[in-house]
Amino acid sequence: MMKVLVSGASVAGPSAALWLGRAGHDVTVVEIAPALRQGGYAVDFRGEVFTSVLDRMGVLAELRSRQTGGTAMRFVDESGRKLMRLPAEFAGGELEVLRADLSRVLYEHSRDRATYRFGDTIVSLGEHADGVDVRFESGIEETYDLVIGADGMHSVVRRLAFAPELVLERHLGYYVAGWEVPNTRGISGDSLLYNVPGKLASVGADQRDSSVAQTLFVFKSPVLEYNRRDLDQQKAILRYQFAGLGWYVPELLDALPAATELYFDSISRVRVDRWSTDRIVLLGDAGYGATFGALGTGTAVVGAYVLAGELAQGDLRTAFDRYEERLRKAVSTTQDGSRAGSFMAPATRFGLAARNKILDIPFFMNQMIKMAANMSELIELPTYPALEQGKVGQE
Repeated sequence: MMKVLVSGASVAGPSAALWLGRAGHDVTVVEIAPALRQGGYAVDFRGEVFTSVLDRMGVLAELRSRQTGGTAMRFVDESGRKLMRLPAEFAGGELEVLRADLSRVLYEHSRDRATYRFGDTIVSLGEHADGVDVRFESGIEETYDLVIGADGMHSVVRRLAFAPELVLERHLGYYVAGWEVPNTRGISGDSLLYNVPGKLASVGADQRDSSVAQTLFVFKSPVLEYNRRDLDQQKAILRYQFAGLGWYVPELLDALPAATELYFDSISRVRVDRWSTDRIVLLGDAGYGATFGALGTGTAVVGAYVLAGELAQGDLRTAFDRYEERLRKAVSTTQDGSRAGSFMAPATRFGLAARNKILDIPFFMNQMIKMAANMSELIELPTYPALEQGKVGQE
């Protein structure tokens, strides 16, 4: 049995906690937020590989009960006239759920096997032959056999444990945001999307509660300096970026001050030369993420399964090597597909018109749906009997 620290309680972290706890390890998950985050957009799982892992985790049936069903996207002009419509299967895959619902289900299925510590974060890591000495912002100090950085694109574990020259972080030129608003317009059916060059504003009904709607805003921008813990600052950025736009935008922005949960982040990509040190390993977006539109949620869930499976079979070094061998080529390919910002909010009027015209042709629409499905099958999913039987691997 190992004493394991997992940093991050969004998707990758609870997934790892579930598997490692099931295998008998002593797992602690630390999360900087005071509670599970409620914001975020819908995420989808495409193909048998992703849904098989969810099934093995024992969460697939519950997630299906919470699925949004996928929502068609109707692009409109300022007057509400339809310009183009993307079918539900374009974005929804086999299973689409709100990110907050996914995080909640994974937490509920792992909390009996792991200790969750909210409102705290790692401030230092000291790796040595016998473990990793960890100091937390709260002042707590502990030593762990293994530390897993599952704390997203802005991973504190990656920053503390990996030399900057080994990490390539690339801003892809866009930011994405989303928050909940009252459904005062009575929107139902299709999500509605409105563009001007370099910006997208979208709103769609919550499939579980028709009185509520979810927004998705995307805008083109160079790297912005802001405090990731300061919601008011992020809200001010959104108000500035979308000031003066028509359609429903003023109404959606008017609801922003009351929003207690806001998802706001750059659309970025991170690549790390090697995903592990001797006792520290990166998982999901922390090691191979692309913020939006690159199957990152699915690969994080699969990555947690593969990492736990390999840890159940051998020593840390061998497990880390095999984890990376199984996943690196596939996740690198899906990362290359992250062009969501320029697709959702083309920078020019010509780009907007070209996107709408091309995707209005059934052949091109079907090709894009097939490409997304093919990308989801790039990972060859192994089976780990030790995980299924609850056995513990040797450290």
